[in-house]
Amino acid sequence: METEYQKNAKVFKAFCDEKRLAILELLRSGEKCACVLIDKLNIGQSSLSYHMKILCESGIVESRQEGKWTHYHISESGSKYAIELLKRITTPYAVQQPNQCLIN
Repeated sequence: METEYQKNAKVFKAFCDEKRLAILELLRSGEKCACVLIDKLNIGQSSLSYHMKILCESGIVESRQEGKWTHYHISESGSKYAIELLKRITTPYAVQQPNQCLIN
């Protein structure tokens, strides 16, 4: 079973690569087909697949299949989780609410 720390590490791993940040920037304007991402980023299919696996495992990006192509979009719930996670782990205990715990 995955621990809370392992789950949270996946979120931060998603943000620690230039290509993944570029992918997220492209997805900000809406859903994109893998073929569009490959073209815009000038990378190979295997490279895109590697980065998308990490982004999807983090929960920040979701995918759907349409024919032979996969389409990707930013997950609203995954994005909210990442925002709250960063707030939670960077807020000193003295500033947190009395019942707010660092670990869920």
